[in-house]
Amino acid sequence: MEKPHAICIPCPGQGHITPMLKLAKILHSKGFHITFVHTEYNRNRFLRSNGPNALDGLPSFRFEAIPDGLPLTEADSTQDVLSLCDSIDRLMLEPFKELVAWLNEDPSVPRVSCIVSDLGMPFTLDAAEEFGVPEVMFWTASVCGLLGYAQYDKLVEMNIVPFKDENFHTNGDLDQVLDWIPSMENIRLRDMPSFIRTTNPDDYLLNYMRRQINHTKRASAIIFNSYDALEHGALDALSPDFPPLYTLGPLEFLLDPIEANNKETKSLTSSLWKEDPHCLEWLDSYNHNSVVYVNFGSITVMTNDQLVEFAWGIANSHQPFLWITRPDIISGDSAVLPPEFLEEVKGRGLIVSWCNQEKVLGHPAIGGFLTHCGWNSTIESISQGVPMICWPFFAEQQTNCWYCCTKWGIGMEIDSNVKRNVVEKQVRELMEGEKGKEMKKRVMEWKVLGEKASTSPYGTSYANIDNVIKVLQSPK
Repeated sequence: MEKPHAICIPCPGQGHITPMLKLAKILHSKGFHITFVHTEYNRNRFLRSNGPNALDGLPSFRFEAIPDGLPLTEADSTQDVLSLCDSIDRLMLEPFKELVAWLNEDPSVPRVSCIVSDLGMPFTLDAAEEFGVPEVMFWTASVCGLLGYAQYDKLVEMNIVPFKDENFHTNGDLDQVLDWIPSMENIRLRDMPSFIRTTNPDDYLLNYMRRQINHTKRASAIIFNSYDALEHGALDALSPDFPPLYTLGPLEFLLDPIEANNKETKSLTSSLWKEDPHCLEWLDSYNHNSVVYVNFGSITVMTNDQLVEFAWGIANSHQPFLWITRPDIISGDSAVLPPEFLEEVKGRGLIVSWCNQEKVLGHPAIGGFLTHCGWNSTIESISQGVPMICWPFFAEQQTNCWYCCTKWGIGMEIDSNVKRNVVEKQVRELMEGEKGKEMKKRVMEWKVLGEKASTSPYGTSYANIDNVIKVLQSPK
């Protein structure tokens, strides 16, 4: 019998590629031939960051690339989100179908039997229908984030969104409480995924997300890098309106035992930036739970004033810290930290441009995480038992932050209008205060539940892998 052949295609951003590659490795360990599809822009970034052989792959785990429709550049940053979404929507279906047809004609690989697509790539559903194969969609964000987006249609129908007044940021509109969403009792508009923050009924991202959510209902199943104990309320609220929903997370717990026995797939990397391994050696010289890890992810941009306020807040807390500052973290400019700040923190702070985040969060020296609350960062922090200070930037990061702070008890929110004295106070509370200790206790409890879900034969995520494989192998 021919091997099943899954095409895995992530949305072309770092936060989507990382979990999709983990999932692809898990499927590969279960006997699937994998074709992992990058955009040409990201393939070029990979090869620059990781060397010319980084995407050579294996005989049964191959990498391919298709154009995203945007002009190719040598930039080492995430493309403009709006332009990318528009291009995905209009220009990627045909190159993707050509790739599937080409793979089906290649005698050296099995015929494509299923598609595992990022939910952000809805055009793949048309291809799956045309080729008559099942498609499972991978929502790489939180279940609660999807539940937030699933309210967009209703918010528009109720004339709550778009906002009527340009001053909605300051006039209290965002503080309106929504009391009709199961598992999101008393959530405010400011805690909903941020693309509702517009006065334009034709706003591209607002309507793009509404279309995407509705497209998703055509998939054979939807999968999440989460686990039932953490997000059961949001899963229950979504399930009547969507295809079968399966949690498979935390994916790293499913993948660790596989990679312990398979060095080949372990070498396949997902980082678009060159990682600095020196920071792990640097952490070795610190006591357990003593270092603050600061990383705002792969897309967040801030003003130089905000960067400086964070810098002095961290410095004045007198806590040792590891800070990841991407070259493109300042909007339209390169990040410049004041020389007097660098002098002040000499010997107790390390600043690097990128790192292996899972290894850093898993290092015993890390005691807290100042984060943008992207889902990968949030689930990795929970998996390693690290409490958080949350500074959400956009999309469903606001919703993740609300859950961390109000539902799960593992985070404290920091105001978007950053002030150094507030940063200092919260970093101290995280690392030394009573609230920090309580958050640490809670996150350790969630970590244990995540491990059980993924590693126990009776765990939901452990069992759901087999359920997902059945869907992928079912005739269309």
